[in-house]
Amino acid sequence: MQKEFDALKRFLDKNIVEYHVSEHEPVFTSEQAAHVRGVELKTGVKSLIFKTEDEKFIDALVAADKKIDAKKLSDIIGKKVKLATSDEVLRVCKCEIGSVHPFGNLFGLKTYMDKGILENEEINFNAGLHEFSIRMKSRDLLNMLKPVLGEFSL
Repeated sequence: MQKEFDALKRFLDKNIVEYHVSEHEPVFTSEQAAHVRGVELKTGVKSLIFKTEDEKFIDALVAADKKIDAKKLSDIIGKKVKLATSDEVLRVCKCEIGSVHPFGNLFGLKTYMDKGILENEEINFNAGLHEFSIRMKSRDLLNMLKPVLGEFSL
């Protein structure tokens, strides 16, 4: 898992974006993460791994104060989706649930981003480990990922 954190930092450095890494007590929920970061819950980004009906994995990003509407996401993708199991997430991302960062491209996954994330100038997310977070501009995330943008949050 340290390897995924290091790969993320190298990717951010290579793309010459401004970001800040913070170390904190391990967190496992978006609420815990917002608390230790001292930020509003809505500035967090949740990265959820879904499996499509044809057994492919995708990364879906949503603001931490929202939930994903799987029906809306399925409509955007054109295939039914369901949340990946914790074992599948570990196998695909080499990260535990709750620590997956939003750069699905580093996991070889197509990424879908809910437009609501862009309502925040700065965003926060776990960085592949439960005890490290990254803060950066939402526009930098968008520009580096080039995800499919849609509206699929509740």
